[in-house]
Amino acid sequence: QVVLTESGGGLVQAGDSLRVSCKFSGRTYSTYAMAWFRRAPRKEREFVASISGNSDTTYYADSVKGRFTIARDNANNTVILQMNSLKPDDTAVYYCAASPFGAQGMAAGRGDYWGLGTRVTVSL
Repeated sequence: QVVLTESGGGLVQAGDSLRVSCKFSGRTYSTYAMAWFRRAPRKEREFVASISGNSDTTYYADSVKGRFTIARDNANNTVILQMNSLKPDDTAVYYCAASPFGAQGMAAGRGDYWGLGTRVTVSL
């Protein structure tokens, strides 16, 4: 059973940076692609970024390219999302997801395991 636990959300101002983290447990971490999704108030959940098991492939939503970076540490079973130049439109609950079927599938919306989410609020 895969368990994902997010941390690091909070309240920041527009233009600030924030890092959210996710701890993976229960299976062999390096065999899973990882991703971040988000759900803004009154909107559908959307893909943010994904990364392959060995970090050689990453995908980003157009709305975050150049501002967000996804990275993983296979020694510590963690994945982070570094968010820079935050905007009020980035306000959402951010969810960590895992899939054994690859980062490209996650970029299309696939997630086989999900965390409970961490809230990020960006004020003007």
